[in-house]
Amino acid sequence: MNDHKRAVVLLSGGLDSATVMAMAIEAGFEIHAISFSYGQRHLIELDCAAEQAHSCAKEHKVVEIDLRAFGGSALTDEIEVPKHGSVEELPDGIPVTYVPARNTVFLSYALAWAEVLGANDIFIGVNALDYSGYPDCRPEFIAAYERMANLATVAGVQGQKLTIHTPLIDLTKAEIIKRGLDLGVDYAKTTSCYDPAPDGRACGYCDSCLLRLKGFSEIGETDPREYV
Repeated sequence: MNDHKRAVVLLSGGLDSATVMAMAIEAGFEIHAISFSYGQRHLIELDCAAEQAHSCAKEHKVVEIDLRAFGGSALTDEIEVPKHGSVEELPDGIPVTYVPARNTVFLSYALAWAEVLGANDIFIGVNALDYSGYPDCRPEFIAAYERMANLATVAGVQGQKLTIHTPLIDLTKAEIIKRGLDLGVDYAKTTSCYDPAPDGRACGYCDSCLLRLKGFSEIGETDPREYV
């Protein structure tokens, strides 16, 4: 396989990144998956990522970063994960589950690995419609990071343009799930919950669970993930 067909895929273990990996495979890329153990309370997602990567990726790296050193998020600090009864109850504004600079940090690691691999493509499952309002999931952020990446690497200054692919950026959660099902994604092997039970079952009431359940409901499908 030619170098230009290698891609680094940010694989969290969640619904969105599993779908993105399937889309990258459909596009003919050799998958080099990267996940992060960053001090998140929902470490079960890394088990899901490993299971997904086992059958789909040429290789899978799990990078350890301790973002608990800074805290500031319900996912990395002693802050309660907000729960709601429905999607309609989700508040406006950036929620406390936002992890400061997380995607900036993750993309930087992916960029470094892509440069070593000679890969010109990075895939990330950010979304700007059915999402929780995170600033580092917006098209403006991705475009700015891509410009920076092409200034900051040897490949970029030599004219080998790096592209950050965001195929889910303007899709609803229902559209993402439909696309993944069409590609054969097994969503039972994904988790979206920010505050899972010790046995890995999803809570059903955090922002991420509510948006996921709404997506399945809108296309008349049942979420195969087990809930408390």
